[in-house]
Amino acid sequence: MKTIFNKFQTFLLLAMLASVWSCDRQNEDGGLITNVSVNISSFQVNGVAGEIDNKADKITVTLPYGTSVNALSPSIEIPQGATVSPASGTTVDFSQPVKFRVKNGNIYKDYQVIVQTQAPIISFKINGLSATINHSSKTISLVMPEGTDLTALQPVIQMANGVYINPASGTMINFSAPVQFIVSNANLTEIYTAKVNTPVSGPTVAFLGTAATRTSLTNPDEIAASDWLFVNFSGAVYVSMADVASGAANLTGIDVLWWHFDSAVALPGEALNANVTSKIKTYLDAGGNILLTGFASQYVDALGIVPAGKGPNNVFGDFLPNGFVDSGSDWGISFKGHENHPVFDGLQTYESGKANLLQKGTFRLNHTAWWFLPEWGGYVDGAGWRNQTGGNNLASEAWDDNLNGRVTIAEFPGGIANKKCMVISMGAYDWYNETVNGNASQPNGFLDNIKKLTENSLNYLVTN
Repeated sequence: MKTIFNKFQTFLLLAMLASVWSCDRQNEDGGLITNVSVNISSFQVNGVAGEIDNKADKITVTLPYGTSVNALSPSIEIPQGATVSPASGTTVDFSQPVKFRVKNGNIYKDYQVIVQTQAPIISFKINGLSATINHSSKTISLVMPEGTDLTALQPVIQMANGVYINPASGTMINFSAPVQFIVSNANLTEIYTAKVNTPVSGPTVAFLGTAATRTSLTNPDEIAASDWLFVNFSGAVYVSMADVASGAANLTGIDVLWWHFDSAVALPGEALNANVTSKIKTYLDAGGNILLTGFASQYVDALGIVPAGKGPNNVFGDFLPNGFVDSGSDWGISFKGHENHPVFDGLQTYESGKANLLQKGTFRLNHTAWWFLPEWGGYVDGAGWRNQTGGNNLASEAWDDNLNGRVTIAEFPGGIANKKCMVISMGAYDWYNETVNGNASQPNGFLDNIKKLTENSLNYLVTN
């Protein structure tokens, strides 16, 4: 018995020694150290501090116009004991977003770092109207009211610091043909081509609304969208739901119906009236087209464009006096895999397949009516959504490169022909920036992308 007891003591002692050795070894190897920070506290390039978004794990650095981003050495400050790769001071090519990994103890964080240069032209206006500036294609475009004399116009141009343009701001210019502007600073010279036009004959687009007339619209977002349409499409008309129901509105000659609804989360009874839905269905069956934006995206269910119950499953938004400002992040879309689709043609992108629609710091109500894929509706992913709805998902939120998380822009049907419906459904699609406590909101610097996306969608429906 004594021998057995001594053997047990020996075994217990060896086990304790092994445990101590294991703990010491674990501490030598770093152990499970998790109570440490992996946040970058400062990221500078050429002395310019980057904007660090620790929620989205993203850093954006904006350098002066003309700076080459192909070989830059960032200065990075990280917590004591942490490491970062690439290391601070390493020369990096920032022509594409670069991943920086911070590791501390047993945890790490990956940052996406985007280094961009300042746009040379801040604004280009004629008679108070703002032009669309596409810095990717180096183009400036503006539609003036019908009857405008294009031969004698004076653009008012705001440039970035240290950047010059020729012809200069305030010069009297003949815009009856495209005009080239030379943009330059000490490091770079580029040519922008400006095209100024008046409305041309095009598709007949009917702006659909619940108000009796366009001047009776009360929702600022709907008013802003309709105002843009009537300036840019000479064939624009207004059609009320009541006129559709009564038959007073003849839809036969309409190329595209556009319903942008922003007034309430739930669709109004006028739209769901059987006299309205049946007439719009007849119009669509005869070859008509419809663009649904904002909360109107839900209309795909009532119109039978998707199988019953397969409309947007995540619908929400604030209404005044509620709302908020996201000061840390721009809101945008990812259309990876659809970069060549006509609806995204000419968008100002910040990387291939990604574009912002709503600028950080701009007040927002986040009116959203999209499909939420992974957890709800049994869709699982984009392929499941396509199989169940018959649509083609074209875009999601900016972080979703595989388009498996949300459906924010879609076309129906999902084949290669006979398109009859486009849907744009995310909170970033915001035409009007409401006042906050009586104070004007910061303007949305990406409004031109919303306009271009809408223009492309209307034209795409007509031509496909």
